[in-house]
Amino acid sequence: MTRAGISFEEMKADMLKDEEFKIEYEKLKPRYEAIAQIISARKEQNMTQAELAKRVGTQKSNISRLESGNYNPSLDFLIKVAESLGKTLSVQLN
Repeated sequence: MTRAGISFEEMKADMLKDEEFKIEYEKLKPRYEAIAQIISARKEQNMTQAELAKRVGTQKSNISRLESGNYNPSLDFLIKVAESLGKTLSVQLN
């Protein structure tokens, strides 16, 4: 079966040719990598957003906004999320 259109990776590679887009993409990359890790850890544990929210001590809507990228969480909030997933948060300056 063939699919119409192009893949996300193909589209991203094409868009990264634009220097302005590439600069903005690189700025946001750490945020989206952290979000991807949170979603992955939650799903590996078969945990819903509501269950994670309960563990963190927050509302489901806050977890939903975090995972969608529409929320700029504090470092303390990210630490709580990590701990609620049985993980630790590591921050690096390169």
